Amino acid sequence: MGHLQPRHRDDVALHLVRAAAEGQDQRGAVRLLDPFTKAPLVVEVDEQNKKKDLDELDIEIPVLTPRIYREYKNLADLDVAAMPHQEVIYQSFSQEEQREIVFKDITTGEITHTTVLDTAGVADYRSVIGYFAMTVMKDLRLVSGYDILYGKVKEFVGTQLFGQAVDLEHPNTIRNLSELAATKTLIESFKKAINDLTVQDKGDAQIRDSIKLRQVRPFVTKDQGYLIPKKSVFNRIIGDSDFELVFAKFLEDCADVTSYVKNYLAVGFKLGYVKADGDISNYYPDFIVKLPENRVVVVETKGQEDVDVKPKMLSLKQWCEDINHANSGVTYDYVYVDEESFKKYVPKNFSSLLKSFREFK
Repeated sequence: MGHLQPRHRDDVALHLVRAAAEGQDQRGAVRLLDPFTKAPLVVEVDEQNKKKDLDELDIEIPVLTPRIYREYKNLADLDVAAMPHQEVIYQSFSQEEQREIVFKDITTGEITHTTVLDTAGVADYRSVIGYFAMTVMKDLRLVSGYDILYGKVKEFVGTQLFGQAVDLEHPNTIRNLSELAATKTLIESFKKAINDLTVQDKGDAQIRDSIKLRQVRPFVTKDQGYLIPKKSVFNRIIGDSDFELVFAKFLEDCADVTSYVKNYLAVGFKLGYVKADGDISNYYPDFIVKLPENRVVVVETKGQEDVDVKPKMLSLKQWCEDINHANSGVTYDYVYVDEESFKKYVPKNFSSLLKSFREFK
């Protein structure tokens, strides 16, 4: 008997899960999570639904060349003497305390690095400096520049961190570096300075490709609340929150909405943006809505605002401007919908939603 190839095994698994999911409610109502149902759900293009015009429901999403990027060569220009930071008090530890040199993650508190003393009881500061350099590189996802960063960290610790020059080879200095205040100040100061120096905006972007929803392969997700849509190419709209399901139902009922889609990870629509802390990350908007007259609106729904909402929306605004400037034949817009306002004002249709929700415009 022959063995199934990897893709064939995936297809068989999808087929079996899909068969197990048959008989689910097909009346277009929201289906909330059943705590006793553990079978995963298959989300796929609804090819079997003859009531749907998939060509009409399909949405083509342009893919742009990245605007935001990191210029690694700028790392050498990092001026540690000019890096803003809160000076850390240089403490005096006993010889016994100087042997307790353990470094912990500044967010989780987990032990991440232990300094090994040599036979003379002296800690090697080079391993500690290297640990800090590697931590910064890992947090910022830097793929090169270790040698440069190592030298910068060494200089910063030796002359700036404690507001005075310190002896790097002295065990008391290494013990001071293991204190949370010193660790946190060093790592966060370097991350901010490196982001300020290396994160660049090219100033423009071009359309390089497009995403067609009808070409998205089936994928499996955990059992959770969903809606059976009439206005989407997919067979289910999965809600990561109750509000997303409420909003999807609103889109279903809007006479001025041609089609819509929940932006699953499998769709692949993401935007690069600069986070509040200056780092580069990816942002996945919640919904894409197709309107008559060649209009598409990207919707961000939010239950509770976080610090990255503003930079995400600025990125989305810029994306729409770049697409419209490229003259793709479709006009793109965006809207931010917060749960509190949505439930308070209850828009009657999508047009009224666009007129009423103007935050970040």
